Amino acid sequence: MIHSLPNRNQLARLSLVGMRSMSGKVKEIEEQLRKDDAMEAPADLEGKVNLYALNQTRMEELLLDWGEPKFRAKQIWQWINVKGATDFDKMQDLPKGLRAKLAEKAVLGNLEIAVEQVSKDGTIKRAYKLKDGQMIESVLMPYDDGRRTACISSQAGCAMGCVFCATGQMGFARQLTSVEILEQVQRFHVELLSKGERLSNVVLMGMGEPLGNYNNVMEAVRRINQDLGIGARHITISTVGLVPRIRRLAEENMQIKLAVSLHAASDEERNAIMPVNLRFPLADLMETCKFYVEKTGRRISFEWALIAGQNDTPEVANKLGHLLKWNDFNPQGLNKMCHVNLIPLNPTAGFDGKPTKAAECDIFIKILSKYGVTATTRVRRGIDIDAGCGQLKSKLNKVSACAMIPFYGFDVR
Repeated sequence: MIHSLPNRNQLARLSLVGMRSMSGKVKEIEEQLRKDDAMEAPADLEGKVNLYALNQTRMEELLLDWGEPKFRAKQIWQWINVKGATDFDKMQDLPKGLRAKLAEKAVLGNLEIAVEQVSKDGTIKRAYKLKDGQMIESVLMPYDDGRRTACISSQAGCAMGCVFCATGQMGFARQLTSVEILEQVQRFHVELLSKGERLSNVVLMGMGEPLGNYNNVMEAVRRINQDLGIGARHITISTVGLVPRIRRLAEENMQIKLAVSLHAASDEERNAIMPVNLRFPLADLMETCKFYVEKTGRRISFEWALIAGQNDTPEVANKLGHLLKWNDFNPQGLNKMCHVNLIPLNPTAGFDGKPTKAAECDIFIKILSKYGVTATTRVRRGIDIDAGCGQLKSKLNKVSACAMIPFYGFDVR
């Protein structure tokens, strides 16, 4: 099915259907999300230990269980996380017997690369096959200034149903475990180390809604920070606007970045393209974003996919400026503590929309600046291999027939 933006009458009907369909309170939604957090992937049937899953303490315990001295764990840790070894035979300061034992009883990662594509701009997209056959995608984006950014997935599929997003169109399969999330980063991390390079940034903007898999995502983020040495300020978590989880994230006392997918400046328009807005409307979202800023002192990024002739007009830019500008009439305004990332729409098979041209992007930015709101246009990477924002999608995932928005008890497809 090809989606397009509805007209005003269709918008009104969608909003009415959504409002009539909503039931339950935030507490009940949180309880459902907690249940989903607890979902785990099937066990590794090979019975081998995934060393990527172990922190240094657990690795020490494993080596002691094998009758090896404790210091061997540090050596292995250094080979994996500092030297970027991808093969036990390359760990030359380990005894030959230990290397053989590692090959017999352990693996360096459980993700199987099913497909790898390289863009003309150097971007790498990988489709990983999980142990239960589900598929996820990860992207490594190189930049001319030396930065290397990994965009990783937090779920197999996505339940949020944003109409312009390929992952949202495919539905929800299951949560990823913390190790499955971590390993996507670990793979890029060790490969870059082996080439004398370094992974500089991690963004959870791949497949899935990160805050819908809260516990596993936060465990992975802590290990990315502590085990791989990637600074918290270089880790970004994206969300469509799960209000209770944004508040929970504010209490974590972590210096990570938060990016909120906004894409519309009125409830009427946002309801039509982002069904989550029917449960958490803009007033609630903006109030929560202000709470986050006040609690953490951290600036929020608002993501805005520019759709030609739809949400890229001067009228919409002024509406967004009013939404974000702080004044006595708009105490939720965040213009001094937010930034707008403009993303010309990336093409997907399921959505009939076109990207905004550069000239219109510049006009949009100038209008926002009049409200004291800073904005920039994101550099598009990997578009030729469907590795751009909103393009990640696996055709092989086994999704539920009613996998759209299962957390909220309604479906507005």
